[in-house]
Amino acid sequence: MRQKAKVETYDAPAGGWGSLNAVAHILTQEEVAILGSEILLKQNKPDGFMCVSCSWAKPAKPHPFEFCENGAKATAWEITGKTATPEFFAAHTLSELRGWSDHQLEEQGRLTMPMRYDPASDKYVPTSWQAAFEEIGAELKKIDPRSVIFYTSGRASLEASYMYQLFGRMYGSNNFPDSSNMCHETTSVALPEVIGSPVGTVLLDDFEHTDCIFFFGHNTTTNAPRMLHPLQEAAQRGVPIITFNPLRERGLERFTNPQNPVQMIAGGTRISTHYYQVRPGGDAAAIAGICKAVIEEDDAAISTGLARIIDVDFIENHTSGFEEFTAFCRNQRWEELERAAGLKRQAMIEAASVYTRSNAVIVNYGMGITQHKHGVETNKMIVNLLLLRGNIGKPGAGISPIRGHSNVQGQRTVGITEKTKLVPLDRLSELYGFEPPRWDGLTTVDACQGIIKGEVEGFISLGGNFLRAVPERSLMEPAWSGLRLSVQIATKLNRSHVVPGELTYLLPCLGRIEIDRQVTGAQAVSMEDSTTCIHGSRGQRRPVADTLLSEPAIIAGLAKATLARNPKLDWDAWIADYSLIREAIERTYPDQFKDFNRRMFEPGGFPRPLAARQRQWKTPNGKANFTVPKSALNPPPQDDGVFELMTMRADGQFNTTIYNEDDRFRGVHGSRYVVFMNPDDIMALDLRPGDLITLQTVADDAVERSVGELQVVAYDIPRKALAGYYPELNELIPLWHYAEGSKVPAAKSIPVRISKPTIPELIDEIPIAASQTVSTS
Repeated sequence: MRQKAKVETYDAPAGGWGSLNAVAHILTQEEVAILGSEILLKQNKPDGFMCVSCSWAKPAKPHPFEFCENGAKATAWEITGKTATPEFFAAHTLSELRGWSDHQLEEQGRLTMPMRYDPASDKYVPTSWQAAFEEIGAELKKIDPRSVIFYTSGRASLEASYMYQLFGRMYGSNNFPDSSNMCHETTSVALPEVIGSPVGTVLLDDFEHTDCIFFFGHNTTTNAPRMLHPLQEAAQRGVPIITFNPLRERGLERFTNPQNPVQMIAGGTRISTHYYQVRPGGDAAAIAGICKAVIEEDDAAISTGLARIIDVDFIENHTSGFEEFTAFCRNQRWEELERAAGLKRQAMIEAASVYTRSNAVIVNYGMGITQHKHGVETNKMIVNLLLLRGNIGKPGAGISPIRGHSNVQGQRTVGITEKTKLVPLDRLSELYGFEPPRWDGLTTVDACQGIIKGEVEGFISLGGNFLRAVPERSLMEPAWSGLRLSVQIATKLNRSHVVPGELTYLLPCLGRIEIDRQVTGAQAVSMEDSTTCIHGSRGQRRPVADTLLSEPAIIAGLAKATLARNPKLDWDAWIADYSLIREAIERTYPDQFKDFNRRMFEPGGFPRPLAARQRQWKTPNGKANFTVPKSALNPPPQDDGVFELMTMRADGQFNTTIYNEDDRFRGVHGSRYVVFMNPDDIMALDLRPGDLITLQTVADDAVERSVGELQVVAYDIPRKALAGYYPELNELIPLWHYAEGSKVPAAKSIPVRISKPTIPELIDEIPIAASQTVSTS
């Protein structure tokens, strides 16, 4: 029986005293109270280090404390004084460790020695770096490169990522699934087709010039808290902020800046002026309703001789497909849009009215858009909305996908992708004198399918916790043991490390915050934020152990042990001086990284050139394209017994890293095995808050997917919608349940049924963990 959560109402705003207390707690928990306080002063600062968690933009003129609560947690987690030494592994078998929680595994501290799995004892045993490289290289030489996966976490730097993809391609593989395959691959598929760019068009400065901000499917409170600063500044200027999200999230309701003494005393700022609780997967219908209202208002303006509502000049000169799209919108019936969106007609008209009164509009969105079966089409619907009034390619306007991990976007920029059309293969061949493979590699979903079928023989992971992050855990973990080779490059112990293959190696690396000293001195690395700006980062603290190697050094060691000597590539020289890696990146991508070494520490970062910002559309027809969705306006399930489950993060985590078992903003403490339900649904099923239920996936295949002992929590969420935590509920997601076109797991809308307990627990009523209501006017 799992420990039950304590549930209580949390009324405080995001930020404020709650965040200060949380920062103090994590610094104490990780035994770095004094050191952490000093290092945090250099976080996200020019010539300091870039946060190891989210990828939100870093301002040219930073605040005195340019870190958020979650960024402080990530920093403390990395610089912790706790270590998982060989003595720890000698005391615990992997069978035992598989019974530990995600939090318990990582809480053991930093890895310090290269380790090799010993099947006889079921334990990790120490090995030398040289032996590990030689043994891994020898095994890779025996394996078909097509059956080897080179996975990348979004934390690895541009330098490490470039080296990694080069190593993999020289070895003969294009299998480069990465964490983007599980989040914003949908963006990377949708945007090139409609605006000719795989990334957003907004820069941080645009938030100073916008006069309206939309949010779709993103919880800024836990996923990009530093974004609350520009949002608060916009709100204080009177900029309307319109939010569409199934749950009411505290950071998009109220925020108190902990750096403002007046606010700490007097209270915070209301963020969203309008908050619409769309049903999970209903965003496309909501946007269609907004667009329909805009077009109807424009039709009325034409008939009465008033000024047009749409941007006629922009549409005529820059777009294609407008007539087809407007015909689609006019044909939509309001009652069907209401049902699909889970909103009233008036709500969509109200949002449209604010939109049409605004001259420069930014639309932000997160995985609440991308992790749906129809996520690609919904992404394109956002572009449709922006194109109607020319809101791309002008100051204060544009599309803003909010990426997750700190360099997940930048890794794609330097070649971490399974799609060969996105990689300058001819240029790599010219620079390094080899013939790269030309076949498209495996996505994350493809890799999982290959592992389950026994077709994948080797898996090398540059960071991350792949086995915990992916769907279908009940199938993936047994299949993982069939891998011939598993190589895990990591800073801390996690679930992927305690499920071994036949040959398994655990290679500990330096963290970004640690000083990376090589032959020519301390090295710097770089990464790209969500707004395509490149930032340099310097380590600030002494490594936790002298036995650690940097990620670039580990990649070089593996490459030298695996590949034949190449006269055009000196791996040792690159490791001695990382500026040589950046010169190689610039030679490979001269238009994107001009004067890379000189510019990498520019305050605010230097932006990569992006044609769509200049209204130059690198699409096949040279236009920005309106598109008509084929199936995105999906209505809710017809079966009364089917609920739509969305997975999400808690306040006490970042991706698969669990700092603690709490979710302060939602009022849940002590357990992550909970399900948030609408109080009316709880009553309709004859349940009570605190009851334990089982969720079972509704699927047409023969696989049984269920998670039991989930505690019911009453919450302000739409009817027939459920919410629970990632990654605990990942095993409810079938591998084939993904976004069409991008194969991103559709984790935000999983059809499930609820099984009630046989004997309801007789416990006291637990208060609804709901957010404070925000005016929608």
